[in-house]
Amino acid sequence: MSGHSKWSTIKRQKGAADAKRGAVFTKIGNAIAIAARGGTDPTMNSTLALAIEKAKAANMPAANIQRAIDRVADKSAAALEEVVYEGYGPGGIGIIIETATDNRNRTFPEVKSTLTKHGGNVAEPGSVAFQFTRKGVIRVSLDGKTADDALLIALDAGAEDATEEDGEIVVYTDMKDLHKVRADLADAGLKITDANLEYVANAPVDISDPTIAQKALNLLDLLDELDDVTAIHTNADISADL
Repeated sequence: MSGHSKWSTIKRQKGAADAKRGAVFTKIGNAIAIAARGGTDPTMNSTLALAIEKAKAANMPAANIQRAIDRVADKSAAALEEVVYEGYGPGGIGIIIETATDNRNRTFPEVKSTLTKHGGNVAEPGSVAFQFTRKGVIRVSLDGKTADDALLIALDAGAEDATEEDGEIVVYTDMKDLHKVRADLADAGLKITDANLEYVANAPVDISDPTIAQKALNLLDLLDELDDVTAIHTNADISADL
């Protein structure tokens, strides 16, 4: 089970850069506010716990985290909702765009315009999503352990699958098992670098043409920069040498 590509690596590097200039805090804050609707106690709400961990990893101040959680009880705050858009990009790649928005009339035109101006188009609901499966995805740094040891620990912890990719272990879990498996991996001494619910491609689309690959990466990057976008998923497997 793969579906991860050069975009996954670039996205994580970009996230680190965004954190330095504070742009990522708004996105994470929105994700926390959405998750907190399922309960404001992270010990009872695994989705919120993961969002808080992501915030801490990005060095988001504790006050910002608490403000995002408190937003769920703030009647004066604009109501956020999760909206997922689907589209296609250069080379026929499928794209799923997760957003947290207080105004669909702002968010949809921004997503549509970005897609159409950069070689893509909006797709009908469900026409792209069927090509993906919603999974828990945990990334583990080997950090002194062998790949074989890390893979065995992951499978013993209840992972559905685990593979070595780009010098790290990528662990796949059932959606409901993400938080438990992540905790078990940490208890076993593995260094967790990222843990999220993601749309994982069932059959990645190979992009070997450098021109198409660069256009695809540019589009994904521009979508990711939209203020209301919280996550981007694609079935593009970019093998082109850029």
